[in-house]
This record gives sequence, structure tokens and C-alpha cells, in this order.
Amino acid sequence: MSALKVDALSKSFGGLRVTADVSLTVEPGERRLIIGPNGAGKTTLFNLITGELAPDSGSILLFDRDITQLPSRRRAHFGMARTYQIITLFPRDTIVRNVCLALLGLSPLRWNPVAAFDRQHRLFERARAALARVGLSHIADRPLSQTSYGEQRRVEIAMALAQNPKVLLLDEPFAGLSIDERREVNQLLFAIPRDVTVVMIEHNMDVALEFADRITLLGTRAEVVADPRTREVYLGA
Repeated sequence: MSALKVDALSKSFGGLRVTADVSLTVEPGERRLIIGPNGAGKTTLFNLITGELAPDSGSILLFDRDITQLPSRRRAHFGMARTYQIITLFPRDTIVRNVCLALLGLSPLRWNPVAAFDRQHRLFERARAALARVGLSHIADRPLSQTSYGEQRRVEIAMALAQNPKVLLLDEPFAGLSIDERREVNQLLFAIPRDVTVVMIEHNMDVALEFADRITLLGTRAEVVADPRTREVYLGA
């Protein structure tokens, strides 16, 4: 049984075909790296897998369950979580409340209009435990706007881990980080247990290649040859 299987997935926007018959199989516990030139459709692929976009054709299986037609919110209930290339958090709220909001999406409390959010102690306990996993428990009550970019990246990873995912999709988790911040995030990712399957898009090859078990390359031959990062990895030039 595979953790994630994508078969002949395609997506076009008007006359522009962004994802063209992409197929891949990721085994349980695997660390898969997806690379390719800009415009090769890497983030679009993630958006298709998570249900934020509907494919024109193809199928998506999560632990042999066909989730192709499931809405995005339902996929989270079956064990899928993700981070984003562009950080999408609530800067005026505290770190711990940001994580709680991620947990709320999986909780029946989201349908309760009279429930006092700040009194949901178990929700906050789970959020603080997730922040402890990424080394941010000491600043849990700090407004997000008062944190560094690297800390915000770790908050986003904490939000995903708090959902206890079986498959975790990371979209450029090292983007914009300093050398020290990359080191911290790298240690965090290596600490994720192998019962979580990780699929990662990343341009920083120094850290990504060390992390990956297998690599998937998206893009045409011409695009790969023209892109210096992928050319260096595959052609040594």
C-alpha cells in the first residue's frame, strides 16, 4: 500500500497546461523531494493533491483511498497536512492561537458558534505541545508579528504537525531563511518520525538532497536544461 499515489494528473488554466500527466508513488515513511524549474507546476501539483484545485484528469489516492473528488477540508481528516510557499498566518494573533486555529478545523467545535475559544483548554494544550516540538513553546504567547521569519516558518510547520498528519506536504520550507534558520528547520524536519510520510518542494539543494530518499523532477527536457539548479543536480554543469 502506498501512502500517496498520483496517476496521470493534469491541470490547465485556459490554454496553459501547468500539470501534464504527472504520476508518482510515495511509499509510507518516505521522504520525497520534488524539484524542477520555475513554472514546472510544483506548487500546482500540491494544490491538486490537497484539493485546493480540481484536476482536469487523473486520480489521487491516499493510502489506497481515492480522494480525487474530496474537498480539501475532508482530506485533512484522512491524514493530509501541508505548509505553503508564502506564509499565510494571522500576524496580530499570538503564536499559540494560530496553531489552535489550525486544530479547530479538525474539531467539532468549528460548528459551535457559542463555544468560547479561549476556554478550550485541551485545544491549547495540543497547540503548545506542537510548538514544543518545533522549539517555540517559550514564545507561544507572543504575537506572531513580533517573531522572525524563521520562527514563522516553524510556526507553520507546528500547525501542520499539530494535526497529526500521515502525509505532510512541505512547500519550500527553507525559502527566505538565513543559514542559522535553515539549520534549525533542517533539524526539525529530521526529527519528524517515520510514521509521517513527507513530500517536499525545495530549491535549496544543500539541505534538500540530504533529506530526501527519492527525487521527482518536474518539467520538460528543455526546461530542465535551461534551469541552472536542476542542470547542476542532474547534469553536473
